[in-house]
Amino acid sequence: MTDTPRPSRDEAEAAIRTLLRWAGEDPGREGLQDTPGRVARAYEEWFGGYGIEPETLLTTTFSEVEGYDEIVLLRDIRIESHCEHHMAPILGRAHVAYLPRRRVVGISKLARVVEAYAKRFQIQERLTAQIANTIDRVLEPHGVAVVIDAEHQCMTTRGVHQPGVSMVTSHMLGVFRDNPATRAELLAMIGDRQRR
Repeated sequence: MTDTPRPSRDEAEAAIRTLLRWAGEDPGREGLQDTPGRVARAYEEWFGGYGIEPETLLTTTFSEVEGYDEIVLLRDIRIESHCEHHMAPILGRAHVAYLPRRRVVGISKLARVVEAYAKRFQIQERLTAQIANTIDRVLEPHGVAVVIDAEHQCMTTRGVHQPGVSMVTSHMLGVFRDNPATRAELLAMIGDRQRR
C-alpha cells in the first residue's frame, strides 16, 4: 500500500485522544479513558485486510469435480468496509460467481477474498473490481462475476441523510460479460429467493 512507516500504537492512541478533544470531549473522563485503546483495537480488526494477500487465499483448488461445468455462486456474503472519503462504514452483501474451467476453490476462500479487500479503506467500485480481477487472475475460469449491494453510512448518516438507499455495482469478466444468456442465468440465480 505505502512505504511510509506505520505509526506506533501509542501514536495512534494519542491521535484518538486528539480527535476526542477536537469533538469537544475530555479524553480523561472515566467513560473515555480506555476509548483510545478500544478504537485502536477496532481499527486492527476493521482494517485487517491490509495484512492479507488475497491471491494466496485461492491457491488451494480441487480438480475432482466429476466434470462440473456450471456456474458456482456464493450469495449474500456480508460486506463490512469503510469509505475512504469519510471513514464511514459501508455495509451490504456481495454475490460472487465463477464458471470453472478445470478446478474449483473452497467456497470459504471466496468469502475470505471478499473480506480481505473489504477490510481496507475502499470505494465500492474498486472493491467490486478487485474481487473479480483477483479470482479471474488466480483461478483462470471461463468467467467471473461480482455484484455488491451496499449502504454507505457517509450518505445515510451525514450529508444528504438518505437512509435505506443502497448502491449496486457489478464487475463481469469472460462469459458473464460476453454471453447474455450466461449473464441472465446468473442474475436470475442472484435474484431467486424462493428457496428461503
